[in-house]
Amino acid sequence: MTTTLNCQGLRKKYPGQEQYALGPDEEGVSIQAERGELLALLGPSGCGKTTTLGIMGGFVEADQGRVEIEGRDVTGLKPYKRPTNTVFQGYALFPHMNVESNVGFGLKMDGISKKERQGRVDRVLSLVGLEGYNKRKVSELSGGQAQRAALARAMAKEPALLLLDEPLGALDLKLRRQMQEELVRLKERSGTTFVHVTHDQEEACAIADRVAVMEDGRIVQVDTPEELFRAPASRYVAEFINAGTVISGENARRGDMIEVRGPDIAVTGAASRASNGSSTFAAVLVPKMLDIRPADRAGEGEAGTDEVTATISHVVFNGSNHQVHATVSEETDLRIDLGQREYARFQEDGLEPGKPAIVSWHRSDVIMVADERA
Repeated sequence: MTTTLNCQGLRKKYPGQEQYALGPDEEGVSIQAERGELLALLGPSGCGKTTTLGIMGGFVEADQGRVEIEGRDVTGLKPYKRPTNTVFQGYALFPHMNVESNVGFGLKMDGISKKERQGRVDRVLSLVGLEGYNKRKVSELSGGQAQRAALARAMAKEPALLLLDEPLGALDLKLRRQMQEELVRLKERSGTTFVHVTHDQEEACAIADRVAVMEDGRIVQVDTPEELFRAPASRYVAEFINAGTVISGENARRGDMIEVRGPDIAVTGAASRASNGSSTFAAVLVPKMLDIRPADRAGEGEAGTDEVTATISHVVFNGSNHQVHATVSEETDLRIDLGQREYARFQEDGLEPGKPAIVSWHRSDVIMVADERA
């Protein structure tokens, strides 16, 4: 694969701040994106993801580090001299221009001929599903159509790298999910490299080929969405992506297995490859891997399973499955995801909020992660 973006050793401290917003460690932040890849920068507010995007696009000057795009050093170049374009959360469309004029504006400023300009405008409007909207006024567009027009304008100049700064944040849930699907299709059809900033883990995992999870100005894990959930590198990652209930406490090692003893629950599992050399672990109980049954059926689990007694607190239906919350103590609340068949069995067993139950899991399904808080 060909590397489109190569950032090495980025650091940034804003005036008046004691701490680095990006790259608090001397080696700084390094990240790459391959041609045709959609890379998501994921993290909470203040983690450095927008600063990273700003440095990539030339809107923020790094104190240290290097940015290369398609093998060319662009570190000192202004945004308009880089082979990049940026789409922000606000559409920033010109209200006095129609869709065609908005999309072709940058091409006109670059001196592109009218014939070539028209061809490019028609092509990108077709890519984003707005063919036939050329003469439509901006005021006549829906939120999703306006976002597509903003994407088309960014793509019209055929950038090597397209930067997306939470562009879907202002959309309602239904439209947001629709635009997520559109972004994936757009990436596949155009072959453009995307870097997408978001604080929404569901959005990042829905659209990205790889996700870079950030914390306090650092990148703590870069992986495919599937690998993030299968093997989060740390307790922070597991909690941020909502991989499951995280149990921490005293560790006891028995051969290749580790037991984590919390104040009210003990969980045993194998140390994962994502342990980062840590000597202290926390255990993640994945909701879809947990089983729940009536309290009078304690001890019925097969070999290799562990269990705990809990009280069902509430049940939430999220549109695709039922999420059962079972309280072990004030410190521990377990989340169990049940599909339709499993929930029918749950009801047949007479389980409901307020009743005691046995929650069990297989030791092979436990994810052990480095506990950086220990």
